[in-house]
Amino acid sequence: MDEIRWGIIGCGDVTEVKSGPAFDRIPHSTLTAVMRRDASKARDYARRHGVHRWYADADQLIFDPEVNAIYIATPPDVHAEYTLRAAQAGKPVYVEKPMARTYAECQTMIEVCQQAGVPLFVAYYRRCLPAFRKVKELVEGGAIGDVRLIQMRLYQPAQVGDGKAADLPWRLRPEIAGGGLFYDLGSHQLDFLDYLFGPITQVSGQAVNQAGLYPAEDAVTASWVHQSGVIGSGNWCFCVAPEQKLDEAEILGSQGRITFSTFDNQPVCLETANGCESFTFPRQDPVQQALIETVVAELRGEGQCSSTGVSAARTNWVMEQIINK
Repeated sequence: MDEIRWGIIGCGDVTEVKSGPAFDRIPHSTLTAVMRRDASKARDYARRHGVHRWYADADQLIFDPEVNAIYIATPPDVHAEYTLRAAQAGKPVYVEKPMARTYAECQTMIEVCQQAGVPLFVAYYRRCLPAFRKVKELVEGGAIGDVRLIQMRLYQPAQVGDGKAADLPWRLRPEIAGGGLFYDLGSHQLDFLDYLFGPITQVSGQAVNQAGLYPAEDAVTASWVHQSGVIGSGNWCFCVAPEQKLDEAEILGSQGRITFSTFDNQPVCLETANGCESFTFPRQDPVQQALIETVVAELRGEGQCSSTGVSAARTNWVMEQIINK
């Protein structure tokens, strides 16, 4: 492929600033068409973002001859369905995370894309952000010696709905999201650890609903072992007091430690016998652009994207083991 002409299925909030604007900022990449089931919202998105084609039907976008790559930005419950349709049309797929609701759905997506001979990428964009690349550089450069232990902690105040399950945000509805906020946010963390230390091969966990505010789990704890031998543990709680909010990852090594945040854009901190050093990075806008650049490069035969269906499916497998799904 020479020029990548994208079509977006599901031009909702995530595409407004995180991803959508990136497609026109990358050389040899253009946002050609958008689709949303609400025609008025699809038309409005196209008008505001300067997109010439808009649809209210996914198949019309998928089979538009001017579109040669598909970005699926819907909630996870239809990721597999739209991936199947795009693959059957012979078009590469870039899909939002988590990759799907279940590991089985992920496997189906991989299989249909392989059978159709089209690549499948997943939007785990932290693999390409400067702060996370710095963490990888420090670890691989031996800044803290041999890695001994990983600890992940993410605590957030409760999101309270109106008591009606149908009116809850889709991220809190397992039938749509696959799980709760652990699936939405914890997936980013687990995918980055997969990128940093290799696949997780052993994992166990517990997941409960403590606050009873919605059907999904709101407190999760887990421990795991990477293929590389590194061990880790994590705690996620989405029903704490506002004062207890925390976003911290810690990598302990034989000669020091690295701490960083996943979502709060805090400095990456390196602590060794020589003292403490902080590395600060500005927020990236659009935040997915660096990853999308690697997708475009691979489609043009000029590079490789590290976040694939195969790597993303591993994260779904890990989450299922943790919540005992």
